[in-house]
Amino acid sequence: MSEPTKRQMHEANRESWNTATPAHSSHKRDQAGFLRRGGSTLFPEEIELLGDVVDRRLVHLQCNAGQDTLSLAQLGAIVTGVDISDEAIRLAGELSGEAGIPATFLRADLYEWFEAARNRDEQFDIAFCSYGSICWLSDLGRWAAGISAVLVPGGRFAAVDFHPASMIFNERLELTYPYFGEGRPLEWEEGIEDYVAASGPPLTPSGFQEGVRDFKNPHAVYEFQWHMGAIIAALLESGLRIEQFREYPYSNGVKLFDNMLERAGRRMFPPANLPSVPLMFGLVAVKPDSA
Repeated sequence: MSEPTKRQMHEANRESWNTATPAHSSHKRDQAGFLRRGGSTLFPEEIELLGDVVDRRLVHLQCNAGQDTLSLAQLGAIVTGVDISDEAIRLAGELSGEAGIPATFLRADLYEWFEAARNRDEQFDIAFCSYGSICWLSDLGRWAAGISAVLVPGGRFAAVDFHPASMIFNERLELTYPYFGEGRPLEWEEGIEDYVAASGPPLTPSGFQEGVRDFKNPHAVYEFQWHMGAIIAALLESGLRIEQFREYPYSNGVKLFDNMLERAGRRMFPPANLPSVPLMFGLVAVKPDSA
């Protein structure tokens, strides 16, 4: 049997996210009220890397159900969120209305959105992605070129994501997968799991509730393993200039592995008997001003 095309893999991922996203949201108590009261789902790392967002046109790539997007709007950004999942965008729009926070949310395959935005000459001051976004990219070069095209001269791209080094381990922190995956797809028959239920309160700042129990996803997904050098090279080759790069020995909110230890700030560390490894990275890339 031949390998599915990239478009077919994207569509499989869309179906899996459509099924999982309502389950994820079911565990998050009164998100609209939390945001109305000034709550934020952002962590210090992305706030620091993004810098001043007041009155900046910001596109949040792979925005999921929009909680972080709306938190950025609360900081003064003029936000647009883009995601492949119909359910995520539906929930994001509902949350925007219920919280009274203006935002634009668009359902689109990211690569198709980049092309449409270029055709409209639509540009932004800031592009942003975070936490489990890059592993869904089937083509790093098109992604980086798309980011560069939608940024104004002097605009910046900020990312906080799980480090590729963390993705070489299974849930028991055993070496299992290649670091130099070169973007080859990995198929997961179990689909998008209920990682919100598994992580609990650290991933639900509005308050955790039981919600959906024993969630099972019938739709398989495809992830793409890119090493850190490939990510940075793609951004550089698109004409962006890397201004900041950081690595972190913890993951924010999500329990990536069994027996992780929660410490201050909802930061998750590996068990104390294991050596530290980079679990997240952050970077800022800037589009040079026109000559």
